[in-house]
Formats: sequence, structure tokens, C-alpha cells
Amino acid sequence: MRIRFVASAAALALTLGLVALGGGAPAGASSSPVTIGISLSLSGDFSADGQAYKQGYELWAADQNKKGGLLGHPIKLKILSDASSATQVVTNYNTLIGSDHDPLVFGPFSSLLTAPSAETAARYGYAFVEGAGGAPSVFSEGLHNVFDVSVPVATNLEAFAQYVATLPASERPKTAAYATVNDPFTQPQFPPAQSIISKAGIKTVYSKVIPEEEIDYTATANAIAQLKPDVVLLGSVDVPTVSAFIHAFIQQHYNPKLFIATAGPDQGQAFIKAVGKGNENGIMVPNGWYGDSPKADSRQMVKEYIAQYGGTASEVNADIAEAYSVGQVMTQAVQHIGSFNNAKIIAYLHSGATFNSVQGPVKFNSQGENTALKATTFQWQNGVLNPVIPVGAPGTVKPLFPKPAWS
Repeated sequence: MRIRFVASAAALALTLGLVALGGGAPAGASSSPVTIGISLSLSGDFSADGQAYKQGYELWAADQNKKGGLLGHPIKLKILSDASSATQVVTNYNTLIGSDHDPLVFGPFSSLLTAPSAETAARYGYAFVEGAGGAPSVFSEGLHNVFDVSVPVATNLEAFAQYVATLPASERPKTAAYATVNDPFTQPQFPPAQSIISKAGIKTVYSKVIPEEEIDYTATANAIAQLKPDVVLLGSVDVPTVSAFIHAFIQQHYNPKLFIATAGPDQGQAFIKAVGKGNENGIMVPNGWYGDSPKADSRQMVKEYIAQYGGTASEVNADIAEAYSVGQVMTQAVQHIGSFNNAKIIAYLHSGATFNSVQGPVKFNSQGENTALKATTFQWQNGVLNPVIPVGAPGTVKPLFPKPAWS
């Protein structure tokens, strides 16, 4: 009888411990770790971004552990590599949630991987907070569990387009070229921007969605260079794509007056190294964050990053801030509800509450998009990535126009 009682008591204690972990352990209640499962592209096409996201998540976890972890539990990150594969990312989240029963998960890199993995998390009722899945395709399925802490993709180029369209008539560009890779992150940005620019009387001389099988961008870049448009808008998801266009333009002795790429120039030292020092000068990129942001928590994060990895503030990849922001928002949600209950986390994230992040404010609409953060256009100016558009906004500097000659 005593043996059975002791065994039952032990089982009850274990059950209560698991309930506390999943449903509401008070701060300081346990020293057992809380595991957060993550799939990241540590190899394949998105590997550079995946590695940066890993650094951002790890910086957040280290900082939060210094503050006592989550509800008194030290944070343990369990990161699986998805090799930039949509099939593997689904397998990974099935493992992290269905097999390993990790209490929380964070999102991967890229809308291409976020859409299927968010659906997987939804089947288990898990909150899916992420920072690199802002394409409309992520939200078109009507999932209630996905939350993107970054700027909605479709609005990324609007500030730049409005700047171009409102330049004085004597300075306004006459022609524009549009080229984008076939990706759900880049393509939704182009129709709104092209509409704004075209309505200002700027003629479209080139427009192309680059097919997936086209892995050498030289022919497309050369076709643009031969037309010599005043403005080039490039839909890119990585540094190599932008680098390929820049080197082709240099080879063709073509220097557009304005050149903006949707991603790549925001990746700091990796971008400068790829294009050649000095060639980054004048290149623009839309984003919600930059390394020299005056926000106190951003400055602290950048300081810690530089201490660990080196470089300067302008060279810090924006992916770092996106990943760090995911951790910040989840922290605030968990602390508010006092548990790791995913249903309650989802409900609170949908409550209309405003959260803080290193990127800025976060407030989710009914689809899970962040409506509080607006895209800023940044420009490389003499080795520093500066905010330049909207012109005259607090903290911005005057854009370099026309773009300086290649170095």
C-alpha cells in the first residue's frame, strides 16, 4: 500500500510539474528549462539569413536568461536545420511539436518556409511568432496562429516610390526598370510601387519576373543596362542577387540615378564585401530597422552583437533584429498571461495590445500582420547605412541623389 501511494504521489507530482510548465508556472517557480523549437536554414539558398537569424535568436535567449528566463525557466533553444527546403521545414516542426512536445516554437526565415510551417503549427494549436514571413501568401490561408513582427511586405517600397514620384519635375526620373526574382517576398512589393511611379509620368522601359530556373542574372542585368533607365527597382532576397546586378552594371559602365533592392543591402558587412567596398555607396533598401537605430534596446543588442562578432553598427544584419524581436514579443506575451499555454498566447497576441521590440512597436491585425511598424528607406552613404525616406522624418538624413558613381 505504501509503495503504491508513493508511486502515485510521484506520478501526481510529475503531472503537476508538466501542467505548471505548460499552463502557468509563476516566475522563479522552477529551474527546469523551457525549450523553444526553431527550424532555420543553416544550409541551402537561405543559409546566410538562417545563420543570422540563429545569432539573433541566441542573443535574445542569452539576454532573457540574464533576466531570469521565462517565468523562472531558463531558455533552451532547439534549432534544427531545414536546408532551405519547404518539405524539410514541415518535417522539422512536426518533430519539434508533435514528437518532442517543445512548449513554444519560433518561425523560420523566408515566407516560402513560413507559410507551410505556420500551417503545421496551426494543426497543433501552437502560436507561430516570426519575423521573416510577411508576404501576403503567409496570411492568405487565414491562419489564426501566425504573427509577423516585421513590416508587412506589400508596403515595403511605397515610401521610396512616393519619394521618386514627388521629386521636382526638373529632377524627376524619366524612365524606370523593374526586375524581381520569383518569390512571395519580392513580387507583392512591385505592383503598388510601380503604380505610384507610373502615375507620376515615369515610363516603364523594362519589367520582368525572373523565372526560378534562371540562376545567372547577367543577361537580365545587361538588358537593363542597355536601356539605361534612370531608376532600377530590384526584387531580391539575398546578397548574391544584388551583387550580380551591381557587377554587371559596373561591367556595362551603367550607373542608375536611383537603385533600390528589396533585400541584400540590409545585410551589413556581407553586402559590402560582396559588391566591393565603395560600390555600396548610394544603394537603397527598405526595412524596419537599421544598426544605428537610437532605440535603447536596439543599441544594447547591437553593442552585444559587436562584442561577440565584431564589426560596426551599420554592418549588423537586419535579420538579427527581426529574430531578436520575435523573442521580445513572445516574452511579453508569456509574462502577461503567466503561462506557456499556446491558446492563451494566441488570444493575447490578437487582443490589440502593443508590444515593444528593437525594431519598434508591434501591434497585430486580425491576420497577424504588424500594423504599427512602417517601412523606412535606407541608403548606404560613405560606409554608413542611413535612414533617408520619408524625407524629413525624425532621424533621417538627406538622400544622395543622383547615386554616386561606382567606386
